[in-house]
Amino acid sequence: MKSAISPIVGEFPTTRLRRTRQDVWCRDLVAETQLSIKDLILPLFVCAEGAPREICSMPGVFRYSLQEIVDVCGEAFDLGIAAVALFPNTPSELKCEAGREALNPNNLACEATRLIKKALPDLGVIVDVALDPYTTHGHDGLVREGYVANDETLNPLNQIAVSLARAGVDMVAPSDMMDGRIGTIRKALDYAGFQRTRILSYSVKYASAFYGPFRDAVGSKACLGTADKETYQMDPANSREALREAAQDIMEGADILMVKPGLPYLDIIYRLKETFAIPIFAYQTSGEYGMLKLASEQGLIEYRKALIETLIAFKRAGASAILSYAAMDAAKILKKG
Repeated sequence: MKSAISPIVGEFPTTRLRRTRQDVWCRDLVAETQLSIKDLILPLFVCAEGAPREICSMPGVFRYSLQEIVDVCGEAFDLGIAAVALFPNTPSELKCEAGREALNPNNLACEATRLIKKALPDLGVIVDVALDPYTTHGHDGLVREGYVANDETLNPLNQIAVSLARAGVDMVAPSDMMDGRIGTIRKALDYAGFQRTRILSYSVKYASAFYGPFRDAVGSKACLGTADKETYQMDPANSREALREAAQDIMEGADILMVKPGLPYLDIIYRLKETFAIPIFAYQTSGEYGMLKLASEQGLIEYRKALIETLIAFKRAGASAILSYAAMDAAKILKKG
């Protein structure tokens, strides 16, 4: 017996976008963005023996002594993480206005690099080039009459880069935002015989409120006090200026560009990726990491899911790799599938 109700053309949607979402296997097949362990870089803080290890403003993140950091790097390498980024917590007695400890070939960053490369030669080591971990004023360059002097800062930056390359650093990462520093560092490295040392330029580093816990970790927050870095780091209101910064660094010899912070500047990552044929890295900053951790501790979000979601956002925007303090957490999650 025929139904009394006749089918109506167009009663049901022809296109159902939910069809490809109904099973895990199908969602995986049609996923537009892939996040893998190989996309992750682990930032690590190295300190002198006896220094406070726990970073209170960064739950789950610690400063490591020279011996401890090799073990942590080994754990990261075993998880499949391709590279680490080292940041020294310089003892206060070694800091000065000129940041001369940055030029010491046996400082914490150089010593840590030598130990890591000896134990794990296939693990990539990245180290910042800037003066802020070594100065009593907490700025990234030399201060003259209350102003960070651009051109005068270039020479010590060149020396830092060469010293790090001699220690075995695979990639130097100028984070100071001085104009012209990529070109002078490239020339200094080449002249010293380090043509193969890569430059990861913090091309687009904003004067952000998301750096506070990091400054605690390296010990520059107290030195900086109420001062800011707005005369050399970028204005958060600007995006076209980011394209100029990137274009200049590419022209001067940068191999890879960095955007920092990450999540508040996904639009910048996307614009750079669409404009330039060069790898773009994103930095999930200490403030971004801290928000995830603290919100999860309050029961507001599920940490594991929120972490992977934010990392996928960086990849979706166009980042080739991501520096994240949660890199080991993410690697463990991704390993489990």
